[in-house]
Amino acid sequence: MATFRWVGLALAAALMLLCGVARASMGLSELPATAEDGPVTVYYPSSDASQPVPRGRFVLDVAPDGRVVPGNGRLVVISHGSGGSPWVHADLARDLVEAGFIVAMPQHRADNYRDGSDPGPDSWTIRPAEVSRAIDAMGRDPRFAPLLHLDKVGVFGMSAGGHTVLSLAGGRWSPARFMRHCEQHITEDFQSCVGTITSLTGGPLDGLKKWLALQVIRHRFDDDTQRVAADPRIAAAVAGVPAAADFDMSSLATPTVPLGLVTAEQDRWLTPRFHADLVLAACKTCVRIADLPTGGHGALLSPHPPGLNGLLGDLLNDPPGFDRAEVPEVNRKIAAFFERYLEP
Repeated sequence: MATFRWVGLALAAALMLLCGVARASMGLSELPATAEDGPVTVYYPSSDASQPVPRGRFVLDVAPDGRVVPGNGRLVVISHGSGGSPWVHADLARDLVEAGFIVAMPQHRADNYRDGSDPGPDSWTIRPAEVSRAIDAMGRDPRFAPLLHLDKVGVFGMSAGGHTVLSLAGGRWSPARFMRHCEQHITEDFQSCVGTITSLTGGPLDGLKKWLALQVIRHRFDDDTQRVAADPRIAAAVAGVPAAADFDMSSLATPTVPLGLVTAEQDRWLTPRFHADLVLAACKTCVRIADLPTGGHGALLSPHPPGLNGLLGDLLNDPPGFDRAEVPEVNRKIAAFFERYLEP
């Protein structure tokens, strides 16, 4: 039966080409929230015409709830960053859709653009299971399930989403490891430890800020229980500027799946030498898909959120000298990585 299924998908794709539909538009839909999980945003190949659709701060060129057409039969799940939305990776989703993938983006509980009440290790603990349940939801949906083969799924994540990816690639971490990292490097990696609550300015209050931050961290994260995650359906993973200082790097020496990384050397939120650089140094099989020497933490947000100001703007806006024209090529390289490892 599986053979006939794939023959059917191939014939459907061939008929699309014969009819002159050489390039599908990008459909946009949403799986509804459940009692346990938030909604799952879905991008996919569609035969309907695209149109400008406002979503948050953005206007996306998509076919809202357009008819689904066969692609390559593979799913890529995107795990958004802390406080993130499904719109800031729409450009990457487009490259993936044009390569034939269907893309699903679960909304991570209490750490998204609608509700940022509980970021950090609490969120990192539950995110891998949320990714797995998003795969389950895609496998139940009558529109998408017939067009997907879920034995080989890709996962991409940026920042906190990159932490999710490292977990699903076999990495072990604990809240106490995060606590010890902050105790040792609170000055050099302050934003990693406190997020966007405040920043160091070089002024007389810096000492108090660091002391208060450590009191909160020691109270919340003095837990050495190792967090591990696994989903046998995941067959390839890409982490962009990942949060990684709390991982046991020996667990990432040989990831359970092909693992690619995208790095940005001017990242001021997750100082590279404590995060992505440590993973690359430890991992024997990882591939650096791309490096952005002048890129900051928000380099992979595409489209980039307009009008960011204050500390969030300082951390996510592009540093002087960064050319955003570099991002489309990075997205194409990510899509090519998944094409390589998720072939039907």
